[in-house]
Amino acid sequence: MMTIHELSEISGVTARALRHYDALGLLKPTAVSEAGYRLYDDAALERLQQILLFRELEFPLREIKAILESPGFDKNRALEQQITLLELKKEHIENLILLAKGIKLIGVNRKMDFTAFDTSKIDQYAKEAKAIYENTPEYKEFLEKSKDWTPERDKAMEAQIMGIFARFGELRGTNPESPEAMALARELQGFITENFYACSDKTLMGLGKMYSGGGDFTESIDNTGGPGTAEFAAKAIAAATGLE
Repeated sequence: MMTIHELSEISGVTARALRHYDALGLLKPTAVSEAGYRLYDDAALERLQQILLFRELEFPLREIKAILESPGFDKNRALEQQITLLELKKEHIENLILLAKGIKLIGVNRKMDFTAFDTSKIDQYAKEAKAIYENTPEYKEFLEKSKDWTPERDKAMEAQIMGIFARFGELRGTNPESPEAMALARELQGFITENFYACSDKTLMGLGKMYSGGGDFTESIDNTGGPGTAEFAAKAIAAATGLE
């Protein structure tokens, strides 16, 4: 486990920004120590890496949260995008270094190539990568529904959905195919549809797999409802939708 200051040193993100991410529900700590200190594990570090990628693509924090919580989010594709973006920036910096060394050796002259300052390749890639997420129907619908949300509204939405998972936690240990468990899965589906985006059975099933797939989502849900809550919720969703 890392403290908030250790995570700040590793990532370069200020502790103040990390506390802000926590308040937005964008990056919750894995645990809180008895002394009240935020603690983060490797899954939280991975999520922070994803957040920073989308910051490089100039997404607002609220929209990053929507993307990361979308059932269509592919973290492997996001990582590939981050690698490409970093490689383009590395090439840009290396060209600037060569230009600076040339100026140091021979001074500025009219024949010198100043294309090293050109960032069009980086800007174009970032634009294309961003468009992948902006063109999904879930993303567009979420933007429309949440355009007037305040930070307080964000917190209220998070509290309500985690309240549903707390109720899943109360049912864990029972049959996930019970009427109560499946009804709760449908309630979750209705809440998402009403407040975020149209949540079809297929979308709900995708969310269920994401909830139980490990990492930040699983830990957050299990911290709310108790160990095994995320897996139980995923099974209840599968039972309710009849999908695999």
